[in-house]
Amino acid sequence: MHHSDSEIAIHATELASQAIRSAFGAPLTHYIKQGDDFATQADIAAEKVILDVLAAACPGDRFVAEESGITGSARSERTWFIDPLCGTRNFAVETPLVAVNVALRAGGTVKAAATADPFADEVFWTAGHGAFRRTHGHDEPLRPQASSHLVDVDLDNPFPWSTPARLLDAEAFAAEFHPRVLSTSLALAWVAAGRRAAYITGGDLRDSVHFTSAIAICQAAGCVVTGLAGQPLHTAPHGLIAAADAHTHARLVDAIAGLRSDVA
Repeated sequence: MHHSDSEIAIHATELASQAIRSAFGAPLTHYIKQGDDFATQADIAAEKVILDVLAAACPGDRFVAEESGITGSARSERTWFIDPLCGTRNFAVETPLVAVNVALRAGGTVKAAATADPFADEVFWTAGHGAFRRTHGHDEPLRPQASSHLVDVDLDNPFPWSTPARLLDAEAFAAEFHPRVLSTSLALAWVAAGRRAAYITGGDLRDSVHFTSAIAICQAAGCVVTGLAGQPLHTAPHGLIAAADAHTHARLVDAIAGLRSDVA
């Protein structure tokens, strides 16, 4: 039976979510990666589940995964980006705020993406046109809205100014927005769902296993998604603003512009 790429992505994230829930609260082994970064057996198990689903459904594709790296066909024009457990530090201390991210890029365009919240048992997804939330097999359209004024700021990725705290202290930001730090790309999907007014992060996010899925979902939902200066995404100065509407986006671009004297 043939399934669409979006259904394959959703199914993979749902199975990975089951693996994550089953490991929650159990003793964890930390596998050191680089510096103080680490994975756990839950990351590895969830990634294996995803890769098994994708390899069975799309054996000729290329796969870029957080823990196992690049596998599959090097010649394929179809590449899957896989982050099996975004928020490993949260998970390791039994904080149930994590995400599973799976996205397919083909011909330079993300054709399918799914970001799952294992503990809310919901999946945010897109097939490229429109974005949806699936719960208990039922889909409803995502509708971004900014009335909360909540802005999630990712403090893990480098910003092109001295410290993220400069943004939080900026009058143009503090006068209108309320910062939050969720520490997982789940918060980026929440912009598409109307649970956050915006999301801000630094860094070069091209080919990112952490962000490719949720960025595609935000774009398909109608969010305004650009680089930190309001320029096209994935161009300097690197970083991301994903906002629920044009007004919120413009206000955040203005707030960030006030920090420009420190921009490299």
